[in-house]
Amino acid sequence: MTRMTEIEQLITTLKRQLKRQGLTYRDVATALKLSEASVKRTFASGRFTLDRLVEVGNLLGFSLAELAQQASAEAPRLSTLTERQEKELVSDNKLLLVAVCALNHWTLADMVSAYRLSQADCISRIVRLDRLRLIDLLPNNRIRIVVARDFDWLPGGPIQQFFLKHGQADFLASRFGGPKDALAFAHGMLTDASVAEVQAELRKLRKKFAELHQEDLATPMDQRRGTALLLALREWELPGFAALRRSTEK
Repeated sequence: MTRMTEIEQLITTLKRQLKRQGLTYRDVATALKLSEASVKRTFASGRFTLDRLVEVGNLLGFSLAELAQQASAEAPRLSTLTERQEKELVSDNKLLLVAVCALNHWTLADMVSAYRLSQADCISRIVRLDRLRLIDLLPNNRIRIVVARDFDWLPGGPIQQFFLKHGQADFLASRFGGPKDALAFAHGMLTDASVAEVQAELRKLRKKFAELHQEDLATPMDQRRGTALLLALREWELPGFAALRRSTEK
């Protein structure tokens, strides 16, 4: 799959905004005092000058900075990784660390400042992430994320297995007694339809978590804390209860 260039994403966003606002190429042509054919050619070829981008953006009510921000927000992102991508991520602890930092929109300077990583360590891993197509490496070692913040792990895949082995026990080894901690448990007898409804609510919560993460990017780094949310749902009974069940065999 080819990746969309920045200008292509900007043009896609312009087209989407024109449609949302009920405007046509003829309306753009009239507003900018151009021929409709000229406007069509410009959109088709993607050969926008900076001034023209500003003019069309202003027509739609966007500054150039706002248009770029909108384009970035609307850029298609990977919702799942391949097994090869997951396997390589967990094969190198520094690569995984840099990937997690990148997903949290850390800069190269942030990574070097916070961890015992050299600039060369980080850059080599960022280049690998670009080759894996998990990020776009931009000039001056800037990073553009192409993976959804709440991407799904492959069931039973390398990342899930890595978490079960190296992360789950450590995460749960807490009294969850801090003011920002939460631990809740619920048990009930549910139908398949009710389980499906709960699963839908869990997906909404993951989405909300990702949205709040995106909103908080505007807050200074020292006011944000790494926060983890573990969601789990399964058919389950305490082993001690299961041991007391009557056999159903006849």
